[in-house]
Amino acid sequence: MEQLANLRAVPRLVVIRPCDANETAYAWRFAIESRDRPVALILTRQDVPTLDRSRYASAAELKRGAYILAEAANGRPEIILVATGSEVGLIVDAQRELEKQNIQTRVVSMPSWELFDAQAEEYRSSVFPPSIRTRLAVEAGATQGWHRYVGDLGEVIGLDHFGASAPASVLMREFGFTVENVCQRALALLKKPTEKVLKKGAVEKCRLE
Repeated sequence: MEQLANLRAVPRLVVIRPCDANETAYAWRFAIESRDRPVALILTRQDVPTLDRSRYASAAELKRGAYILAEAANGRPEIILVATGSEVGLIVDAQRELEKQNIQTRVVSMPSWELFDAQAEEYRSSVFPPSIRTRLAVEAGATQGWHRYVGDLGEVIGLDHFGASAPASVLMREFGFTVENVCQRALALLKKPTEKVLKKGAVEKCRLE
């Protein structure tokens, strides 16, 4: 559970966790073309869907570290779902269910924190706009470090413990890596009271519409 966090702590190491065959191909290309820093590719033993890139953004965007894989239906997202690796397919399915409930949802694939952090502020803000503070990250690993991307009002579905042994499908269900749980957590976030800090230091409580 701690291995991703350990690798991300290594100075100048670029950690890439691709979500499907398309991202893996671009990750491999980046790795063999990289001359000034080491690259670690984090792959999965699980079967993952290969996303239809005629419906979703090009996997070439992997070079930016994170990108909008699927935008909200009306272009005005209320919540951002972000994931890496095999959990990206999960949030893609969750977006579909949330949109059925008229919850406008942006899906972000984030294969590499290091590559994303190297992007210009303008680009990073286009992926995670400061105005959209309701964010949910999903990764089957330690939650350490994710809060700088989900912000003060966001949450993380992750794993901060050891000690379970079972078939992967059972573990994923028990640990909350299901479409149902992602949707429940997203809806709970949208209903959660928020705090807006005013310039004069006063705190005004409000609810997301």
